[in-house]
Amino acid sequence: MEYIYGALLLHAAGKEVDEDKLKKVLEQAGVTPDEARLKSLVSSLKDVNIEDVIKNAAAAPVAAAPAAEPAKKKEAKKEEKKEEKPEANEEDAMAGLSSLFG
Repeated sequence: MEYIYGALLLHAAGKEVDEDKLKKVLEQAGVTPDEARLKSLVSSLKDVNIEDVIKNAAAAPVAAAPAAEPAKKKEAKKEEKKEEKPEANEEDAMAGLSSLFG
């Protein structure tokens, strides 16, 4: 993750994300950089528009959050129905007892 954070830091500062700059950022953060990881990350970010990725990533969790709400409401309704049924059974039982003892 620190490699990604370093690349994002360079991007936020308006600097080009290249191996040397990313290596310096990681070293300043106290991380011993792995050359293979540096090369891999920098080459994979060459054709990526980081601004678009950040905008899309920021919007995704917000859209997913409301979907959980209806499930909670359904569970609450099921619990309410379960609570109502025992009351009706108690009334039936009382009516049955009163008919026995008249």
